[in-house]
Amino acid sequence: MTDRYDGKVIVVTGTTRGIGRLIAEYFLVEGGLVHGIARGAATIVDDKYVHHEDVDIADEAAVSTAFRAIRKANRAIDILINNAGAVATQHSLLLPVSQASEVMRTNVIGTYCVSREAAKLMKKSGGRIITIGSMAAALEPSGDSIYAASKAAGQTLMNVLAKEFQAWGITCNTVGITAIKTGMFHGFSTEVLDEVIARLPIPRYATDRDIYNVIDFFASDDSGYVTAQTVFLGGVHQ
Repeated sequence: MTDRYDGKVIVVTGTTRGIGRLIAEYFLVEGGLVHGIARGAATIVDDKYVHHEDVDIADEAAVSTAFRAIRKANRAIDILINNAGAVATQHSLLLPVSQASEVMRTNVIGTYCVSREAAKLMKKSGGRIITIGSMAAALEPSGDSIYAASKAAGQTLMNVLAKEFQAWGITCNTVGITAIKTGMFHGFSTEVLDEVIARLPIPRYATDRDIYNVIDFFASDDSGYVTAQTVFLGGVHQ
């Protein structure tokens, strides 16, 4: 264990699997106190530094209850990682509206609910809100209409919240990740993803270290003048 995040209280959403679990484990290794928020039972159960809240992030009342528990335990938080998300990859003529609604509900409304509650606990001493975005928002691939739209909305949300929260020393930024080989991309065609990756300026899949590197930059105490920014991995640009 190192001390990069020693004494820091971090909330991570979507911690039961995939990127969210990797990020939570990274913060734990780096000395942080992690509160995970996700639907279902905790999958990181053997570490005394992790706490888990079984919550649907788009349920406003449930999110408020979870943050009351976090406030009771810690009084404040330092970093929020908005990672929880839903994926839908299908031609728009075939994608059911119910599935499209779930993606928007989770990726936009859920991110909004969690960010708002986190900001309330950051008002006294500042903090960092970091959202996990996607290359889909910039590349706008066929078959990703709703998913890409939800991730673009997430970036805009962060940019507006950056303005609303700046007076309290809260920054809001986005990490636009490319594909990483975890369960997050279970709904994507491997063949299609391989074609997209091959066209990137740096034509390879992302690694967990690529993601941690940008998170560390945005989360740094020295990044208080960096807000309303999106860093895309792999050379993706808008």
